[in-house]
Amino acid sequence: MDAMKPLSEKYDHVVLVLQGGGALGAYHAGAYAGMAEAGYAPSWVTGVSIGAINAALIAGNPPERRVERLRGFWDRVSCAWPTAVPPVGDALYAFAGGASAALTAIFGVPGFFVPRLPPAPLMPDGDPGALSVYDMRPLEKTLEELVQFDLINAGEVRLSLGAVDVRTGNSTYFDNTRTEIGPRHVMASSALPPAFAPVEIDGRHYWDGGIVSNTPLWYVLDESPQMSALIIQVDLFGARGELPQNLDQVMERHKDIMYSSKTRFNTTRVRELQEQRRALHRLRQKLPESLRQDPDARVLEALASPKQIDIVHLINRRYRFTSHAKDYEFSAAAIREHWAAGLEDARSTVNHPEWLRKSSLGDGIRVYDLAGARERKNLEHA
Repeated sequence: MDAMKPLSEKYDHVVLVLQGGGALGAYHAGAYAGMAEAGYAPSWVTGVSIGAINAALIAGNPPERRVERLRGFWDRVSCAWPTAVPPVGDALYAFAGGASAALTAIFGVPGFFVPRLPPAPLMPDGDPGALSVYDMRPLEKTLEELVQFDLINAGEVRLSLGAVDVRTGNSTYFDNTRTEIGPRHVMASSALPPAFAPVEIDGRHYWDGGIVSNTPLWYVLDESPQMSALIIQVDLFGARGELPQNLDQVMERHKDIMYSSKTRFNTTRVRELQEQRRALHRLRQKLPESLRQDPDARVLEALASPKQIDIVHLINRRYRFTSHAKDYEFSAAAIREHWAAGLEDARSTVNHPEWLRKSSLGDGIRVYDLAGARERKNLEHA
């Protein structure tokens, strides 16, 4: 029950990092439910796209209501399309899933978005309605009902939402340590073009932060380079996969690689920087005292102070069938499946013996994929 609590007390921050991925975001919710079950309580939640919505639901509710609110959101956006009925065989499931995704594209998602009427091609240039296929106003109402924004802005839990400035192309983070967060900040982080129009905030226009980077890990480390942290990174797209056998699998594999690429880059880069800091720290220890007091050496001392960062990966690798439309397949059955996968992965990670055996703090960075290790072991013994 309290497996994670003692570990979290050893760190400056316990951070939950949530990747973008549309309907796959139900995996985030299941993973958080498993962490909450173990007594996990993040001090900082950051996300982009659907990760921003889940992050707001977590930070914007008291701990005892978070899973309930996550469930409320995902029940609301689940569609009772064909896959809500238990399918017979994978082929039928795949067909029903494709039909569900097609219906989502035509009719939208309850509580999330609806098609624009009249459609964008019929609107004059410059009109907001000409900039997207769908209208996100239903999401604004949903957020107002399910998220306590006064609680977010009280700052008990830090919340950071990634977006991109449409004019400059630069990544921007709405952070409740600097900005008063409202529904439009969450919507801006979720406004993936051309599905959704840019969201205007204080005279500037923003799109989905996943355009620049689909994972906010780098922001966390850039903001607090000297912290010791336990970072739970929940990814919705896996980098590894099989060689495609048909065009649909080609499109899915392309999407997986594209949206997971920054995750691999960020993790590798973080490890390299941490090793450089450790080397700099060791070098400084070899300097004579006279040089240690030099102003330049003092600057390097601040940069070189090594801290322990443990990154625990939860990656949604399990899909009942292969489809490039999995991120906009909002059927009730698909949502339940993603939630269950996240819950199972969180439970197996928390209870994995490696979690406790390697939890002592030290210098450097460690990256764990304990649920993935379990799956690889199961495959080896299958």
